[in-house]
Amino acid sequence: MSVSVIRRIVASPKKALAGVAVAAATTGMVLAAAPAQAATPTAASSAKSIAHKMIPDAAQFNAFSKIVEHESGWNVSATNSSSGAYGLVQALPGSKMATAGSDWKTNPKTQIKWGLDYMNSRYGSPAGAWNFWQANGWY
Repeated sequence: MSVSVIRRIVASPKKALAGVAVAAATTGMVLAAAPAQAATPTAASSAKSIAHKMIPDAAQFNAFSKIVEHESGWNVSATNSSSGAYGLVQALPGSKMATAGSDWKTNPKTQIKWGLDYMNSRYGSPAGAWNFWQANGWY
C-alpha cells in the first residue's frame, strides 16, 4: 500500500477498520473484539464495593456476588441480546428497576437495591436465590 492510500484509509475510521481487517486477513491474523458486555475492572470493583456495603453478611454477599458474576459480570449496562434483560441482576424488563430509582440504567446502587429486594421477596435471601440459580441456571 502506498502512503497516500494509507493516509486516505486512516482519514476515515470505517475505512481504517476495514483496512486493518483486510490487512490482518491477508497476513493470516485473526482479529478478536473484547466482549461488548465486559465491565471495566474499575466499574466492576466499584459495583462490588457498593454491594458489599449494602450486604454486610458475608454469606449473603457471596451469594449475591455469584449471581451477578454469572448474570452480568458486574457490568451495570449488560444487556441480554436474546431477552433484553438488563443490568447487574439482569432485570426483565430492565425498566422494572425504576421502582428502586430513576437512575436505574446507570447507577449500580439502584440496581443492587432492586436486585436485593427481588431476591429477598422471591427467594427469601440472596443465598436462596443462589440455591435456585445453581439448580436451574437462572433465577
